[in-house]
Amino acid sequence: MSDIHGHLEKLTAALHDAGLTDADGNWAGEDARLWFLGDFFDRGPDGIGVLRYVRDLIEQAPDGAIQMLLGNHEILALGMRKFGDTYVPHDGITLRSFERSWALNGGQDRDQELLTDDETAWLLDRPMLGLDAGHLLMHSDTSEYVEWGDSLDAINAAASSELDSDDIEVWWEIWRRMTSRYAFRGAGGPEIARIMLHHLGGHRIVHGHSIVADQLGIDPQYLTEPLLYADGLVLGIDGGAFDGGPCLVVELEELTAE
Repeated sequence: MSDIHGHLEKLTAALHDAGLTDADGNWAGEDARLWFLGDFFDRGPDGIGVLRYVRDLIEQAPDGAIQMLLGNHEILALGMRKFGDTYVPHDGITLRSFERSWALNGGQDRDQELLTDDETAWLLDRPMLGLDAGHLLMHSDTSEYVEWGDSLDAINAAASSELDSDDIEVWWEIWRRMTSRYAFRGAGGPEIARIMLHHLGGHRIVHGHSIVADQLGIDPQYLTEPLLYADGLVLGIDGGAFDGGPCLVVELEELTAE
């Protein structure tokens, strides 16, 4: 799952429909593994509710059964909490701050007001990338992850180290990298995907961040499934929950080398 954006009711309904939770919303996934690819916050009404519900499910599920990756809106929400309206130095004319970007990108006052120090620390401990069943899992459809390193472990370690920084310019660069998108579209997309898979592992990239319906040219409310593209090397799963689309629960079959 990816890009829930504060839509707790869509999340709980989708998990129940998929058989991963029971009628009371408790974990019922048995030996399933569930990955959230980021963007719990912003645009929708209850990002903090999404975060707390997922953490509760993690406590109920077997150890390691549920994992979360950071999305660009986690970085934005945490940057807003940490830096607020502090000016970000740059050479342009427009004033930059996390508060300005947070407001422009659907930031919710309630999420900021209720987010605790414990929840902040938990989020800061989440990785950028994951690898499971032959799938390279990431939030953003960008190649900029490799600016942190040339292996999955190196990228996660370097990004985690930067998130420990109090330097607003370091944080802004993380936000900038993770807002980029569309790396795997177009004629050169498959080759970029192949290179990333070769270096980072896996046989297919799975990402959120960019709404599948936009790529298909349809209204998100009509979307029913993810999009496999880039010569079958990339799977987009962002259903556009904040824009009238579904929270897609996408089942992944194990992929092995041919």
